[in-house]
Amino acid sequence: MKVRTDIVKMYKEVHGWVGITSGLALFIAFYAGAFTMFEEPLQRWASAPSTLAAAPSIERTPELVEKVIAAHPEAAEDYHVNLVIDGNYPARVSWSTGGRGDEHSPQKTYYASLDGNGELQVSEDGPSPVAEFIDVLHQQVGLPFPHEISMVIMGAICLLYCIAIVSGVVVLLPSLVKDLFALRMGKNVKRMWLDMHNVLGLFSIPFHIIMALTAIVFAFHDQFYDAQDYVFGPGERGVNASAPAPEGDPLSVSALVERLNIQAPGFKPVTIDYGWSPDGILSARVGGTDARYGLRGPTLGFAMVNPYNGDITGKDYLPGMQDGWAASVTSFFALHFGNFGGATVRWAYFLLGLAGAMLFFTGNLLWIESRRKKERKAGLPEQTRSTRILGALTVGVPLGCIAGISVTLAAAKLLGGGSSYGLHSAVYYAIFLAFSIGAYIRGPARAGVELSLAAAIATLLIPASSLLRGAEWYNGGGSVLVDITAVVISAVLFMAMKSARKRAQDGPVDSIWAARKFEAAGQSGSD
Repeated sequence: MKVRTDIVKMYKEVHGWVGITSGLALFIAFYAGAFTMFEEPLQRWASAPSTLAAAPSIERTPELVEKVIAAHPEAAEDYHVNLVIDGNYPARVSWSTGGRGDEHSPQKTYYASLDGNGELQVSEDGPSPVAEFIDVLHQQVGLPFPHEISMVIMGAICLLYCIAIVSGVVVLLPSLVKDLFALRMGKNVKRMWLDMHNVLGLFSIPFHIIMALTAIVFAFHDQFYDAQDYVFGPGERGVNASAPAPEGDPLSVSALVERLNIQAPGFKPVTIDYGWSPDGILSARVGGTDARYGLRGPTLGFAMVNPYNGDITGKDYLPGMQDGWAASVTSFFALHFGNFGGATVRWAYFLLGLAGAMLFFTGNLLWIESRRKKERKAGLPEQTRSTRILGALTVGVPLGCIAGISVTLAAAKLLGGGSSYGLHSAVYYAIFLAFSIGAYIRGPARAGVELSLAAAIATLLIPASSLLRGAEWYNGGGSVLVDITAVVISAVLFMAMKSARKRAQDGPVDSIWAARKFEAAGQSGSD
């Protein structure tokens, strides 16, 4: 397809600048986001085995709930009955205190069971918060600011992301047929990175369009709803219909599940959230899965249920039973979360997420190499300080993100129940800042070698922590895959270190990736 040269040049400039402005933040979002595809297996891998007695049967749940509320009256306001017991739901009953709108009282979650004598057991040792931290890191593109501020910045970055997608397609159109499957490996490093960037970008365009548009919806979610309310009037948007005045006692958990299965066949309940209103009426929200449909949450859809007769009272978040508007909204969530199509889609999203991170990394490399060519033509023997700073960030930020996630994951395993969300945040940002500052101090060339090695070793801490903890920590095959994936990523980082070392030793001396000193003005190697 022919496009005027001046138009291509203009779009190339736009693509370069919006890419360099948003690329590093998007690398963090995509790398962390890839791991959120397996948030539940990751959480199981990181969580210590429960110290509570085995969960009582579903039929004994009323006995357990009664003892929980008697000993902890605050639990009556909102407690969960977990139908599936695993690393994500380690006890039959759980509840939380604090945290909701109370900044002076951090949220605590408690888990309850019955021992062999029927006595109540309560523990604060639950699933590790490290998976939640990685998810928030992904949502906030690595920003350590309050969520409300970070989401607005994330939205702005995603708008730039959309511009980068459109401008990149326009730039690629003239050479689309010729370069469609091109991946030229050789001495021309810039050409190799350009081919890789084009291939990664072209074959994942639908995925990137989905990610960009859905992320914008998430970022400006409240503003969209405010605008809708202004135009069409306020709506309930998934709020449970008021339960009628109770007639008799609430249904047992098993009876409620049986009644729900009749109304929503294919929906598999996982957890039930119960709560008592001030006027003494019980409400229930059932979280579950349905392999046939996308889900509103990352892993669960929801049905609002009348606990006294088992009737479904709210279908806005119930997969397969939503109206057109609710299904349309859910599709945005499902497309972003990749929670449809089972493990196949999740693995595809995982690989596309890593490929997306690589896309933004190669984009930065291309911009830096283009700057070297322009500066050399302008008579500058060495690249400017600003380009070297960008080169240091291009090394430090991605490798700091990879190493930070790896170390904080290993810390979750090694610390067991002693880890906290704040601790994981502190560990990650300490590693991230150390890598970013180290890259600036050592320079891009040396840092590319040293920090790639450091990130590879940090990633190997993940399987090493599993070996130290032993087999009793493993909970299903997904836990083993976490360690295998870490070994593969570490191997890739070792190869990256070897490539960076070769480039530092043999590459053009006027490049920021060269460890050798520039000796004579105008001296340079081949691109």
